[in-house]
Amino acid sequence: MHHRIHSLLEERAARTPEAVFLFEPGGTTTYVALQAMAETATQDLLDAGVRPTDRVVLVAENCAAHIALLMACSRVGAWSCGVNARMSPGEIAAIVERADARLCCFTAGASAAARLHAERAAATPARLPGVMYSSVRAEAQPEPDAALADTAAIIFTSGTSGTPKGVMVSHRGLLHFGRVSASVRSLDSRDRVYAFLPMTHIFGIGTVLMAALTGGASLVLRGSFSPADVLQALAHDEVSNLLGPPTMYARLLAHIEAERVAPRFPRLRYVYTGSAPLDLGLKQRVERLFGQPLHYGYGLSEYAGSVFLTRTEAPRADTAAGHAVEGGEARIVGIDGQEVQNGETGEIWLRGPGLMLGYFRDAAATAQVMRPGGWYATGDLGRFGEDGALFVVGRLKEMIIRSGFNVYPAEIEAVIGRFEGVHLCAVVGVPEADGNEQIVAFAEMKPGASLDEAALRAYLAEHLSPYKRPARIEVIDAMPTTANGKLLKRELQARARQTSDLQEGRR
Repeated sequence: MHHRIHSLLEERAARTPEAVFLFEPGGTTTYVALQAMAETATQDLLDAGVRPTDRVVLVAENCAAHIALLMACSRVGAWSCGVNARMSPGEIAAIVERADARLCCFTAGASAAARLHAERAAATPARLPGVMYSSVRAEAQPEPDAALADTAAIIFTSGTSGTPKGVMVSHRGLLHFGRVSASVRSLDSRDRVYAFLPMTHIFGIGTVLMAALTGGASLVLRGSFSPADVLQALAHDEVSNLLGPPTMYARLLAHIEAERVAPRFPRLRYVYTGSAPLDLGLKQRVERLFGQPLHYGYGLSEYAGSVFLTRTEAPRADTAAGHAVEGGEARIVGIDGQEVQNGETGEIWLRGPGLMLGYFRDAAATAQVMRPGGWYATGDLGRFGEDGALFVVGRLKEMIIRSGFNVYPAEIEAVIGRFEGVHLCAVVGVPEADGNEQIVAFAEMKPGASLDEAALRAYLAEHLSPYKRPARIEVIDAMPTTANGKLLKRELQARARQTSDLQEGRR
């Protein structure tokens, strides 16, 4: 029985030591070689004075050294705090401070961005090649709460205030979801998973790394997303599993169309998306491209992996996130805290073995989202279909109030997304003086396409009630996204507010 995530690697290194686990542009890494790297990294951490429950910030992009550091933290009992190396110095400094970190490690050998951060921090070379580290504070306080000892990693997310919140992810949750995901996908040693999703986020750690280690699959490991590289890997690197957010597939389709390439994917057998709402038009385009189902799931940082997944044996024609995985439970709750009728929309509450242990040293934020009975109030809106499948409608905080009606951006986005020439769409609400919210839509067009706004508005009049139709429609060159491919609606909302303020100032 595994109790910590590093035991998965140890087991693989003992069982199939010479099997290749990582395929990187610069070469390959076997299980036994990665285990040796983890042992070297462990000694680095111990020499730096790292103790159990200490926080170790990993400023990294995907590479063998990053995985070795994750395993080393597990071996020592430290809590890794992954930070994408492409974040700004100020953002990284805020997380280092919030984590009360003892040590910062930088994957400088595989990431130019990490190397710049390392130089700025006057970091020194570690024993593990390609890694530099910098001691942050010798007085960092260990975590006294024994109930949190199972923490494997802290994943920092920013709320609407921009203040980082540290989600404490458990070993138990990661191990559980690794087993669930590997089982759902029937992963084994014949599989190669395209792995560009940052392992500083739950999608990369859980769905990619933990599942691959559990099933014995290998990773075609990349530090960032490139449509050309995805196509190259599908054609020549024997990739069997392709996973990413909806924006990844949109970018891939745009590249194929712009470059007029004919993709080859001789071994691809499982295609999956998650971490954001799925547009039906995009799903259908991806399925036409690959000639197989695009599977979908629902999860979040506060749960170590997906809580809902579509079933491989029963592909769906709609955009439901499927059914609850083993151990996962969900309920749909109204504003009165009571469960709503089947088919009605409400807030999604979750519980199960993957649920976070809380927000790091933030009891108030933890209490704000936890409910009696161990339920976590996600802030996401959803409903159950007739067959019990979950449909994710949007974010509670993103819900727009217009003329006294609740307006869900996902519904408008789905309609605009089907309009000719639209590649991606996002809808936000902007407060008005009378307490209403103005609906603003952003559209990213397909290569070479332009927006006929009059035609779009006529189309919307046929498909949406008047109160759901956007007051403004703005064309945007490219949607802002995180390194994980998640849409940054806060940036769009700020842009929409700024435009509204300018318009108000001209009146």
